[in-house]
Amino acid sequence: MIYLDGSALMRFLPGVRYYDEWVAWALPRLPEFVTTQLGLTELRQAAELYPRETKSQAFEIVEQVKARVPTIRFSDANVSVSTHAAAVLKPFAALHIGAAVTHPDVDTVATYDSELARVAILYQLKVVTPGMPDGWQNDIARPQASV
Repeated sequence: MIYLDGSALMRFLPGVRYYDEWVAWALPRLPEFVTTQLGLTELRQAAELYPRETKSQAFEIVEQVKARVPTIRFSDANVSVSTHAAAVLKPFAALHIGAAVTHPDVDTVATYDSELARVAILYQLKVVTPGMPDGWQNDIARPQASV
């Protein structure tokens, strides 16, 4: 199964970068996806930013995604992994990685978050990001430590 974080779910919204690549890749794989309520909340927040004239279309897409992508619950094991991951990830990303790592059927994470992608790889999960080149998460400039 493939876990979708909020940055991947947002690609279902027209006008978002990599929308075409995402939709072409994702639509045939819908039965393979899972997410959490957190991912759906992030998708709703992105839809809220759409202009008034296209907001209803964006929220229609949110409802379609909600109906087609099963949600998994956060467990104690998930929170335990998330707590450790929070040392290197932002809180929402840590929750996403915890959900992906602890779900027994998830072997892949779809994300456009470079830090989450790197941590997913450390947990031996595959990372997919349609539209981005292989290894993109390692090409992001990392801040230099100050001396």
